[in-house]
Amino acid sequence: MKKKHWKCIGIAAVVLLFLIYLAAANFLVSAALVPSTMEKLDAFSRITEDSMEALVQTDDIEQQKEKAWEETEKWAESARGEKVTKTSEDGYKLVAQEIYASSDSHQWALILHGYTGWKEEMYPFAAWYNQNDFHVLVPDMRCQGESEGDFIGMGWTDRKDNLMWIQYILEKDPSAEIVIHGQSMGAAAALMLTGEKSLPDNVKAVISDCAYTDAYEMFHQKMKEWFHLPAFPLLDTANLMLQLRGGYDLKKASALEAVKKSHVPTLFIHGDEDKMIDVGMAKQLYEAPACTKELLIVEGAGHAQSQDKDPETYYGTIQAFLQRNTPASFVMKNPEEVFFDT
Repeated sequence: MKKKHWKCIGIAAVVLLFLIYLAAANFLVSAALVPSTMEKLDAFSRITEDSMEALVQTDDIEQQKEKAWEETEKWAESARGEKVTKTSEDGYKLVAQEIYASSDSHQWALILHGYTGWKEEMYPFAAWYNQNDFHVLVPDMRCQGESEGDFIGMGWTDRKDNLMWIQYILEKDPSAEIVIHGQSMGAAAALMLTGEKSLPDNVKAVISDCAYTDAYEMFHQKMKEWFHLPAFPLLDTANLMLQLRGGYDLKKASALEAVKKSHVPTLFIHGDEDKMIDVGMAKQLYEAPACTKELLIVEGAGHAQSQDKDPETYYGTIQAFLQRNTPASFVMKNPEEVFFDT
């Protein structure tokens, strides 16, 4: 009788531990991919603080960042545009800011922000393209900024949303020639788009700034740092929970697999002191596709800091890449007319 009693207790304990484990995995999904939960748990502020501490802290980067925002604010005073709202195929309201070119240009830039980001932080890039006579569309990706959603998409669910934004551009301008410029998660989202068979030929180039190879590997590297939890075996269980709750698989959210199928000219950019996403990922991404490609490694730049560490090289390389690899109809101004002051 006693043996049976202890056996029941043992089974109950195992079941309880398993349920606690599942609850922890479920909690991790919300803590990493649901902004409202992240805010309640202070996970958003903690990740932001950790990310800021990992940045390169030098006077030149800080000064250039400040100057870039000053120039962006001046540009915004005269920029014309409108806020656009569309509904995703799964019923969420998504919001983007459209900025008009000063002429009847067919040049368009779709600019994509990073993890837990928002459209406004990408306005310095929007300013540069707009000053080069591009129409610009800057969306809040799902579950971030003003856009609705259930889970941050890590580029995977975003690829369909961004196909919707590309279709919006083509409805306005069937002759549009589109550059997609993404940073961090936005760069991974842009690369995932290039693997889609349905991507229109109107997309002429991608600028991928500090993308990760895939979302699973990115979280695998950050589990202990951000959440103080071991990646194994919790991440795999959390990924299963995400598939049940959010309908997508972190392992399928792979920019690396997507670029292997890409035919879109792509410029890969990364800082050599990036502590968030290792520069080795940029090299893996660069080596994978058969499309026209170039790689720019910016010395002394941390995560998403290349444009502030060396703006002339950053924007000058983008300009040269677009002029070499996009239609002759693309018009780019002289660098001194559009670079932010250094």
